[in-house]
Amino acid sequence: MQPARAADTAPLFETIAVSKSFGGFKALDDVSFHVRDGEFVSIVGPNGAGKTTLVNIVTGLLRPTAGEVRFHGRDIAGIGPVELARLGMARSFQLVNIFPALTVRETLGVAVASRLRRVGNPFRSLRRDERLQADAARIAEVLGLRPRLDTVASTLSQGEKKLLDIASAFALDPSVILLDEPTSGVSTADKHAIMEVLVTAAKVAGVRAIVQVEHDMDLVERYSHRIVALQEGRVLADMPPDAFFADPAMIAAVVGTRPQILKGRPDA
Repeated sequence: MQPARAADTAPLFETIAVSKSFGGFKALDDVSFHVRDGEFVSIVGPNGAGKTTLVNIVTGLLRPTAGEVRFHGRDIAGIGPVELARLGMARSFQLVNIFPALTVRETLGVAVASRLRRVGNPFRSLRRDERLQADAARIAEVLGLRPRLDTVASTLSQGEKKLLDIASAFALDPSVILLDEPTSGVSTADKHAIMEVLVTAAKVAGVRAIVQVEHDMDLVERYSHRIVALQEGRVLADMPPDAFFADPAMIAAVVGTRPQILKGRPDA
């Protein structure tokens, strides 16, 4: 997936001056960022920076206190993840979000049935519907899970469970996918393998952009086209990885060692 070249390409989605308060606590304050066709954007920041709140707002789980969230030019604030998935945006969660008693085939079949709005009895549909069977197998293939189609999810390795969670999001046929810590809980040796599978699968599946929340700076540096850094609910910077990793003060702020160091920077 190559980043969009034209600076004036219309964003696939964007937040415009988004703020979110929980009582007297302001979790996000005037956050604006965008994602264009072909981009892989990483959202980074120390614990409490507002990353998960931002993704929850972008994916419709939360409604912003102020500001706009737009997807393909449409206001999607508070629309909810089910309707948003039908519009073309899907999310994978930090904690594996699968049904442990279902097989890989059944898990993906449920996601495909949801996309096709065959939700009355997806298991009956899966057994009888050749399209559901084919789509489940196709998604398993691109995510490297085809040999595990008839394996019960609870018996998968942690890395395979993460891939199944991601595959369930891919099964919704999204144009944009948001990943919340896609390799959390996975061994260091498996992290890059999962990311390589994910990026390759995105190309095959026609995913137009990927946004991830990630703490692992090695993964952020290798796969990002742009990095959006948050601190105390505000955007510190929005920059390409080479500029980000050339700035020791920025890295220190993001990993939380010196959280006030960038106050007053022009890009803060």
